[in-house]
Amino acid sequence: QVYVVESGGGLVQAGSSLRLACTASGPTFARNAMGWFRQAPGQGREFVAAINWSGNIAKYADSVKGRFTISRDNAEISLQMNSLKPEDTAIYYCTAKIGMVVETDESDYEYWGQGTQVTVSS
Repeated sequence: QVYVVESGGGLVQAGSSLRLACTASGPTFARNAMGWFRQAPGQGREFVAAINWSGNIAKYADSVKGRFTISRDNAEISLQMNSLKPEDTAIYYCTAKIGMVVETDESDYEYWGQGTQVTVSS
């Protein structure tokens, strides 16, 4: 059985910082790519950031580059979010995939957490 569990969401003011964490449990997740997607109200799920197993390859959506940082320690990843904006308000989902290649399309990821709410007030 595979479990992906997120934590760390909350309500913050614009310009603040927040850190999300995620753990994937399973037989081989220490060497699989993992990442974060988000879904704002009334919108589809969009890519935020992803990282490979060793942590030396990371990809970011243009909308978060320079503000968000993804990091990894084995089967645990985190997302440090700085200079938050109201448009960052969404449910953030942690995800893990079979294989080591870092992808940006949600269809490439097999395992998903329940999501954690991030709300940024103006």
